Amino acid sequence: MSQAPSWRTLIVALLITLLVLLSACGGGSGTPVLRPAYSLSAGAPNPASVNAGATAASTITVTPVNAYTGTVTLSCGTPSGGGTPAPTCSFGTNPVVVSGGAATSTLTLTAANGTPNANYKISVTGSDGQNAGPSNGAQNVTLTTIGKIQHIVVIFQENRTPDNLFHDTNLKGADIANSGVNSSGQTITLAPTTLGQDYDQSHTHLAFTQMCDLDTSTNTCKMDGADLIQITCSKGAMNCPPANPNFMYVQQSDVQPYFDMAEQYTFGDRMFQTNQGPSFPAHQFIIAGTSEPSNSSPLFVAENPIGIPNSSADTGCISSNLALETVSVIDQSGNESSTIEPCFDHPSLTDELNTAGISWRYYAPLAGSIWTAPNAIQHMCVPVTQSDGSVTCTGSDWVNNVSLQTQQNMAPVLTEIAAGQLRQVSWVIPNGPNSDHSGMPTTTGGPSWVASIVNAIGNSSYWQNTAIVVVWDDWGGWYDHVPPPQVIDDGTSWGSGYVYGFRVPLIVIAPYAKAAYISHNQHDFGSILNFIENNFGVTQMGFADTHASDDLSDCFNFDQNAITFKTINAPLKADFFIHDKRSPSGPDDD
Repeated sequence: MSQAPSWRTLIVALLITLLVLLSACGGGSGTPVLRPAYSLSAGAPNPASVNAGATAASTITVTPVNAYTGTVTLSCGTPSGGGTPAPTCSFGTNPVVVSGGAATSTLTLTAANGTPNANYKISVTGSDGQNAGPSNGAQNVTLTTIGKIQHIVVIFQENRTPDNLFHDTNLKGADIANSGVNSSGQTITLAPTTLGQDYDQSHTHLAFTQMCDLDTSTNTCKMDGADLIQITCSKGAMNCPPANPNFMYVQQSDVQPYFDMAEQYTFGDRMFQTNQGPSFPAHQFIIAGTSEPSNSSPLFVAENPIGIPNSSADTGCISSNLALETVSVIDQSGNESSTIEPCFDHPSLTDELNTAGISWRYYAPLAGSIWTAPNAIQHMCVPVTQSDGSVTCTGSDWVNNVSLQTQQNMAPVLTEIAAGQLRQVSWVIPNGPNSDHSGMPTTTGGPSWVASIVNAIGNSSYWQNTAIVVVWDDWGGWYDHVPPPQVIDDGTSWGSGYVYGFRVPLIVIAPYAKAAYISHNQHDFGSILNFIENNFGVTQMGFADTHASDDLSDCFNFDQNAITFKTINAPLKADFFIHDKRSPSGPDDD
């Protein structure tokens, strides 16, 4: 039998082990022997700022530590802090061989043609034959990109559907109906009419539910209740309403500038209003992606205010009769069970733009219009009662970024474009005579008004880097045959009880918009907000922007040659709108 080792043997073994460890650390000299390693350094990119489609270079230096030799494979992480598509990276020499001194490799950063305005942080690291990283950790390179789209202009027109406003075979491939079905199951052929009508259809949430006629087994709209919608005839109207007033389309000659834009650039036949109500909440959704009365509320402001002396000029936080005004609030089951004053507070995309230093402007006809979204958002307006009893907005957002029409200049957006003062993001709202709103027989200036803005940008230096999004704020009570993509009413999901609404027209005009293209992709107002956020690399708000199915990216081709702008012919020119002396008021109720 073998004997167990004696205590003397164990002590000797322990001493030998200790001597080996001490030797590895420099023996008894007290000077440790450091493990061979390497460090990384990353030079600033040259140039530090690049246009989309260009490249920048950074020198990556691998420096040996403690006589290190070997090969180091370089890599970079996914760029952070910007939009999509992000820049890509590649190395001129990889792996890098380190032997006797520092070695370098050129890091090339490439911004794709569609890379937006943003500051990107790119992390560079390495791995040697032992899978060891650099002793000083990964190193960061920061690159600023300048996107091909540097200005976005959202023109928000009034109250139309594609079946009503773009009823023509010239838009090849667009989904436009010639007829519709009423609540009795009868097929009604759409009839031509003029742009200015002497009647208006309800487009409240109730009107939405009537035309939708929800099939609860499939949770989709049957789209057969347009004939149930209430009609209001204008004062002095003759033979009003006509037969089947909701089943009509505008004759092309009245809106030819719209057709010229749609046929040259991108027309969307699947743009849906996010909300299921009229203009007041719709204008909240186009600037904020929500109409919630307070931050994180599951409710939505759902209708236009009531009890207003003059809704076109005296609503929102600046109303001198605010206590007499109410607006309905809808819950997650779709019930308008309560009301509040039409002055509330929720986040807005403008908050994100302010944080990121992105300039913006909101052009509106009047301070108190239901179409002037900032006047109903407490922190944007900051209302103060004046000595004469009137209420004015005094907040920095309002004072610095809201531009109203005056008798001296009825179209400040046109003069600011001419003066080279176009902001990075603009919302442009028409006045009553230049809207496409029903119930106003003289409301026929809309197509020319939009064309004047498009022409002002197209014939300026802004054309090469600007995208113009023309969209209508709600369906206006007109028939449309395409049901919303989904009606959310599960009581828990975001938007339950109030999204999504009916189709509205969409035109995307830009040098990099797809030419003569019909977009069949699903869009909503959140898609526009998402486009702005991604283009400028700002944080999402978590509302319609976050829940949108896209960001309008299918409407663009940044690899194509820039489209040369051609002036849009229109009966009325820019000078007419700048000096227009007609009342800028909107409709009385919606």
